[in-house]
Amino acid sequence: MAGNLHVRNLDDELIAKLKIRAARHGRSAEAEHREILRQALAAEVDPTFDDLAAQLRKLTASRKQTPSEVLLREGRDER
Repeated sequence: MAGNLHVRNLDDELIAKLKIRAARHGRSAEAEHREILRQALAAEVDPTFDDLAAQLRKLTASRKQTPSEVLLREGRDER
């Protein structure tokens, strides 16, 4: 599936550098832009569940934690 992406408000200097780089590689500026995006996103690694869980534990480490059995008991006692 092919799509379109429009990038607005780029600095003239950045556009000039893109065109120079594209010329070095024998591509159009648009083709160079696609290749830059492809390379940048190919290098990204999706985090594993364990990595995400570790990040969440780190973010919530300073918060007071109530054990689930206490919460369950409180809920049952309210009924």
